Amino acid sequence: MTTRQATEAEPLLTPAEVASMFRVDPKTVTRWAKAGKLTSIRTLGGHRRYKESEVRSLLEGGAPQES
Repeated sequence: MTTRQATEAEPLLTPAEVASMFRVDPKTVTRWAKAGKLTSIRTLGGHRRYKESEVRSLLEGGAPQES
């Protein structure tokens, strides 16, 4: 399976969806991605998307700390 096929099979979340799960502002989610606390995938249009499995594992293990 190619990387593209693996990505298509996994649900991707928008910054707003991730922010609502953590109860933070979407800009905070972007800062976490820039700091390397959360992996982001860029769409062809340049928008960030986040793997649902990674976000859920972060929720279970605790929210990233705001810096």
